[in-house]
Amino acid sequence: MSWIHVIPFEEATGKLKQIYKKIKGPNNQIDNVLSIHSLRPHTLVGHMSLYKNILHHSNNTFANWMLELLGTYTSYINKCDYCYEHHFAGMKRFLNNDTKADELRHHIEHKTLVEYLTKKEFALIDYAHKLTLEADTLSKATISYLKSLGYNDGEILEVNQVVAYFNYANRTVMGLGVNTDNEVLGLSPSNKDDESAWGHQ
Repeated sequence: MSWIHVIPFEEATGKLKQIYKKIKGPNNQIDNVLSIHSLRPHTLVGHMSLYKNILHHSNNTFANWMLELLGTYTSYINKCDYCYEHHFAGMKRFLNNDTKADELRHHIEHKTLVEYLTKKEFALIDYAHKLTLEADTLSKATISYLKSLGYNDGEILEVNQVVAYFNYANRTVMGLGVNTDNEVLGLSPSNKDDESAWGHQ
């Protein structure tokens, strides 16, 4: 499952068990990207708080599928198969349109999203690409361009945080050898109004 020891749900005790109970999915599944924190439960709390507030909060303005697309794309260009597969499954579930999801996957993998998305949508993908692989090339002009397409500062911040989070998650996964063994993919917290609702469904 990973290159370091992980405490499974069945063996967890104390604070870790409390956190696991809060985040578990069906059949007591703890996603491997989360259980990798088991030796330092306080970092799991930090990860879950960041994840929930950035991706699954009622004050977000973008559609869930768009936030998941940004995460899926960021994970793909980082070559993080774990997050790519997980969040593609999440995006597909939120889209509720298998054809569109599969088309998006095709265009991600063939580097042709520019041909599929609107100019306004693709600008977010371009921003994600630059923030992930060419952060030193970003400037005020980058943000001004997004504003010229109709995005406001809050929306730009929302996108920035999603992409930054996925870079963190991708490096956590890739740096510790996390894989998808024995996982149901695409589960996520469903209650967007309760910041403390971490259970995966």
